[in-house]
Amino acid sequence: MPVLTVENLSKSYGRIQALRNVSFQVPEGTIFGILGPNGSGKTTTLGTITNILKPTSGSYQLFDKPASAESRRKIGTLLETPNFYHYLSGIKNLEIAAEIKRHGKEDIDHVLEMVDLTRRKDSKFSTYSLGMKQRLAIASCLLGSPSVLIFDEPTNGLDPVGIAEIRELMKTLYREGKTIIMASHLLDEVEKVCTDMAILKRGELIISGKVAEILANEDIVEVAASDNKKLFEVLNGITDKSKIVDENSVIKIYFPVGTANLSEVNNYCFNNGIILNHLLLKKKSLEARFLELTNN
Repeated sequence: MPVLTVENLSKSYGRIQALRNVSFQVPEGTIFGILGPNGSGKTTTLGTITNILKPTSGSYQLFDKPASAESRRKIGTLLETPNFYHYLSGIKNLEIAAEIKRHGKEDIDHVLEMVDLTRRKDSKFSTYSLGMKQRLAIASCLLGSPSVLIFDEPTNGLDPVGIAEIRELMKTLYREGKTIIMASHLLDEVEKVCTDMAILKRGELIISGKVAEILANEDIVEVAASDNKKLFEVLNGITDKSKIVDENSVIKIYFPVGTANLSEVNNYCFNNGIILNHLLLKKKSLEARFLELTNN
């Protein structure tokens, strides 16, 4: 069952079309990334499905039903910079958040443990690092044990340590059965964390689906030998390749997806007098695929 179904969603601000007929589904038990540069419509999409914004046209469903107050209670949301009292402790801030939500007080100790803040629960919020502040915000989202979490740019502004902490936390939540929907412009983070994704450009959906399937439009075989110039000449004789690119230290052979065979490449080179010292099947990076799909 999809936890979210978006159908022909459009949103206009006067003459500005922020979203244009966007449709996709978020399967249950996934980390779903909504990817795109600034101004692509990511935040507008999240604002619409969380009922902060009203769509101009189109619709969306939560848990295979029209969205309602009941279905939204199953969702934990973090769309902005966390707004906590700096002079209060982490645990006191969560107690206030639970009061505002009118549920979740009994979860406070558990969510603090989940985000690894139990030892610092009595420290003032002002003493937390940026990564700890973000983890406390995620702890607040977890109050009431929602099955779905929605994050807008969850690693924005964090240093490499904070980014790694949030990345590992999202993976932990995913393993515990949570569905996570996150918007991001950081290609590296989406590639490392997400199982599924949708790519937006100027308010339009470019593609959506499994990350592995979106990346797998070609097989790339990296090869190298002591004489790469001679190797490049030999490789031109491979008939089922798409193209060959010489990148100095390695040569990349592109094949139609699912057709690359490392043993055949190795044998072909050996039979033509080349002994390879490097042979590797690689996926296309999300960055390269993203640039292809969005025409740079």
